[in-house]
Amino acid sequence: MLVFALLLALHTLSLGAAGNLTPGAQSSSVRDIYLSGEKALQAGDLKSAEKAFREVRARQPQDPGANANLGVVYMRRQQWSLALRYLKAAERLAPSLGGIRLNIGLVYYRQAQYSAAIAPFAAAVHQEPKLLQARYLLGLCYFFTGDYARTVATLDPVWAQETYNLNYLYVLGIAAHNAKRPEVEQRALGRLVEIGGNTPEFHLIMGKAHLNRQEDDEAIQELNQAAQGDPKLPFVHYNLGMAYMHKQQYDNARNEFLKDIAVEPDVALNYDQLGHAYESLGQDEPAEQNFQQAVKLDPKLASSYMGLAKIYQKQEKYPQALQALNAAQKLAPKAARIHYLKGQVFRRMGKLQQAKLELDTATRLMNAMRNKREQQLSGEGTADPQLAKEPPQ
Repeated sequence: MLVFALLLALHTLSLGAAGNLTPGAQSSSVRDIYLSGEKALQAGDLKSAEKAFREVRARQPQDPGANANLGVVYMRRQQWSLALRYLKAAERLAPSLGGIRLNIGLVYYRQAQYSAAIAPFAAAVHQEPKLLQARYLLGLCYFFTGDYARTVATLDPVWAQETYNLNYLYVLGIAAHNAKRPEVEQRALGRLVEIGGNTPEFHLIMGKAHLNRQEDDEAIQELNQAAQGDPKLPFVHYNLGMAYMHKQQYDNARNEFLKDIAVEPDVALNYDQLGHAYESLGQDEPAEQNFQQAVKLDPKLASSYMGLAKIYQKQEKYPQALQALNAAQKLAPKAARIHYLKGQVFRRMGKLQQAKLELDTATRLMNAMRNKREQQLSGEGTADPQLAKEPPQ
């Protein structure tokens, strides 16, 4: 996180902005409280940091540093709405600091709200073009939302700094392929082969590249090599599971997702896809359990709510099915499949007028998407949890 790089600048700025303070005991007291909060934040003592920065803010409501660091405290606690409130207050008070906008972008990014993260990341890059983390995250947001031309335009300029980063080369290569930029694709994938060697990480990346091209057999070959080299390599079994799902080999897919859960027990997409594998195998009870675990870990996974709705529909638990579908619809209001299934549920319940309304909506949405691939059911995001993790600085 960029937080600590900002602390000194924010502290200096906040003291300079304290026009209502007079030199002496009051100024010294606020300075001491601020520094104690800064020290507590660096030590991970969030309770003491929150208390200190709240006290500074109570005395100086227009202090950008206190607001920004309260935002950081709430980011650490994953209290996203509070984090945004204080970070946006800091942004208004210190618009010249691009790092605040970076943290606002991170709040959205960590919630997989990639579309919302684009504007603050772009503003941070515009303000501080050399802010590598903001540019890299902006490129990933474009990638996750399917804007491959902008992905290439954003990431290609940092080639010199990221030329040894396998994930960077992978994203750039895939985006260039989809953006019809063969010269960039060949350069990125050529460099990937050049530095990747025969490592498990390299085979994982190449397997994912094949997976993105829907070359499932080649993907399985590469991913199996990765797994043989390092059976506990995070996400290798997840990607194998996805390849087997594409091939409708649901037993194999289930086994791979279970292996990845043993390595990465907190990745919601593992449980989501495991639920779909069980559902395809006709095993509704473990499917329901895994969908519930997925939304417990990530309440924004519309795909899992949709999976639950299908199970409840089969069990004739129509109120529960509607509840799950309403949760999915809030996350992906333009997903035709959600409206179609709602129409089916309403029809089974004898609510024919509501059924017609939902089915008509589904038809209209499907017609609107006729010349496009419908976005992933979650509305936005990626089925690649490895990339979705915040990249290291």
